[in-house]
Amino acid sequence: MGKILLLEDDANLNETVTEFLEEEGHQVVSVYDGHEAQEKLYESKYDLLLLDVNTPGINGFELLKEARASKVLAPAIFITSLDSVDDLEKGYESGCDDYIRKPFVLKELKIRVETLLKRGFFHEAKETIAISSTISYYIENNELIIDEEVVSLGHKESKLLKLFMKNDDTVIAHERIYEHLWDYDEEPSDTALRTYIKNLRKIIGKEKIVSIKKQGYKFISEK
Repeated sequence: MGKILLLEDDANLNETVTEFLEEEGHQVVSVYDGHEAQEKLYESKYDLLLLDVNTPGINGFELLKEARASKVLAPAIFITSLDSVDDLEKGYESGCDDYIRKPFVLKELKIRVETLLKRGFFHEAKETIAISSTISYYIENNELIIDEEVVSLGHKESKLLKLFMKNDDTVIAHERIYEHLWDYDEEPSDTALRTYIKNLRKIIGKEKIVSIKKQGYKFISEK
């Protein structure tokens, strides 16, 4: 499950895709022109970008190229009717991760979206992310390194830590954490979440994960 920015100027397709993705459990912020998408990009962090190419204001290619230059790391899928090799090349050069051509079936979109969301980190130039002076996260192997030694994490703790690092210094609502940690056939548990938080705090430090009363949790990044 993820927070998705959808740029699509066709009102019917925009509504159809939004409803479909929300039914799949994702949070969707939908816009109809490039300028509005540009504003939304810098107001919040997203797990995935779904961008039409030929849009009013700023086209999808230019929007993503600018976003990548501004260190927006979220993966991106272009939704477009363009089908030439040159257009495909231009899309990937601007920083996209996938390309889906119109018309498409919603199940195909679902597969492409979920595949990218499962990968973890995107367009990250660094090999590691510093959590503290002695703790770092090795992106390629999904390994937590403390004092130069690998520390094992449980499956849920690992997913939770990656969610925190992708949304550092941002309050993450309980509901979003539930959606990220538990699959559709699992029952979320507040007690279990507190246990995962407690386990992570023991490893990376209590001060790194702040509980915000009635809102959620905030991960404090390394400055």
